[in-house]
Amino acid sequence: MPLLQVSNLTSRFGSLAALKGISFSLEPGEVVGIEGRRAAGKSTLLNILAGLLPPTSGQILWDGRPIRLSGPRSASRLGIELVHQKPVLSEQLDVLHNIFLGRERGWLNRLGLADWQALTNRATELLAQLDMPASLLRMRTSDLSDEQRQVVVIARALSRPARLILLDDSLAALSFQRQEKLLGLIKTLSQHGTALIISSDNLKDLFSVTQRILVLYEGQLVADRQTDQSTPREIVELIVGSTRQEQVTPIIWALESYQAAQQQTEELRRTQAVLRESLQERDSLNQQLVQRLGRQVETLAQLNSALQAAQRRLMTEREQERKYLARELHDQAVQDLLSFNYRLEEAESNSVNDARRVELADIRSGIRRVVAELRDLCSDLRPPTIDSHGLASALRSHAGEWSKRNGVAVNLQIDPELGRLPEAIELSIFRIVQEGLNNVRKHAGARQAWLEVQRTPTASLLVRLTDDGQGLSDRLDLAALSNARHFGLLGISERVALLGGTLQLGSAAAGGFSLQIEIPSPYPMV
Repeated sequence: MPLLQVSNLTSRFGSLAALKGISFSLEPGEVVGIEGRRAAGKSTLLNILAGLLPPTSGQILWDGRPIRLSGPRSASRLGIELVHQKPVLSEQLDVLHNIFLGRERGWLNRLGLADWQALTNRATELLAQLDMPASLLRMRTSDLSDEQRQVVVIARALSRPARLILLDDSLAALSFQRQEKLLGLIKTLSQHGTALIISSDNLKDLFSVTQRILVLYEGQLVADRQTDQSTPREIVELIVGSTRQEQVTPIIWALESYQAAQQQTEELRRTQAVLRESLQERDSLNQQLVQRLGRQVETLAQLNSALQAAQRRLMTEREQERKYLARELHDQAVQDLLSFNYRLEEAESNSVNDARRVELADIRSGIRRVVAELRDLCSDLRPPTIDSHGLASALRSHAGEWSKRNGVAVNLQIDPELGRLPEAIELSIFRIVQEGLNNVRKHAGARQAWLEVQRTPTASLLVRLTDDGQGLSDRLDLAALSNARHFGLLGISERVALLGGTLQLGSAAAGGFSLQIEIPSPYPMV
């Protein structure tokens, strides 16, 4: 008989349906994962099973018998424990009292009083299972870190035998090392008959301990998959409700990168601990030098961050000024000149003097040239196409006009699925291409150029500009270019750095110059 059966469970908050007809079962000792985007209904389902929320409709069977949970206490009496995503603790009590608060009755001595020595021994065992020292027991919870608080509520859930443990995204606050400890503990609990339901955004963790994975999408159960018969990509496709690569790939990349980052962070933390122990064995002078060096590195990092922030702000303000100036020139100067042109045209048509008509026609021709030059200037200051139609259209328009002016053919290869990017990224890439084409005009002596803008399989953005000109005779040195006041490539390198991208300069296959940049994940996460 299943330990838990949920049939057609629905939860509404006013007109909003958080859960819609959820049905599944859970065997004793089974570990089930729950996946879904934010607001998919994961926490709502766990809160209902823990007695914190009443369902609007549906049925819950426990050991085959229908139950109605009137609150957390009724769920706790059945052996159901919930570990919240955000720990709720009594801030004025120490850790030991928080672990057993309201549960002392099961630990009474012969005098009917709480046996605090036995409670301390049990709490020490629980903390040791999660790699926490016993000294934590006497600390007030208000002094704990986020990870320590999460360990306390996990220890509380394990403080007495449970038949079902619900973990609502409880691993996220733990370090990589303690996540591994908890995953091992979950396997042990499962082997001893305790069932667990785990909500987590870390698919690697779920695939390592669960037998099944439930996927919720907008409050509905869209999949109940055997873990060993599924893949992370399939689960992500179910989570986002799409099989499109541009939606699925960034999430897969983020999950993999997050796991790698966690491992690297944990390795750095262990290395730091080893170094700290080593420093304690050395004299105080070495410690002072290391501390001073650390402060200097931190100061340099803060200074670098401040400089980058200032540079971003400067570029943003410069773009806003260009936009304002372009609008002012177009809406005032150009319109005024066109108005004068119409008046001169009227005067020309009304004049009976042939010489005067010729003179007026020459003046009108000059005004039209000035208007055309002003419009080109406005386009350089702020391409109107980029605001209305996006980066791809702006690049096509600029490349076409640049090719006509300079007599150099530009071959475009722009990804049809490029889509819209954040305004700052679109403007930066446009300026990079604009400056790159200026360099081709000034230095390359080329007959053709090639511009490629593509999305890569890892959801980054690749921009490559090459030409068939004279290429490079020596390896480029950006410092030497700065001293020689050649700021084109320097400006490009600065923009790429502010976007967090990489820049490669070299010789093209056709013998000319190649400029390639890659911007990591410029698309908003799904």
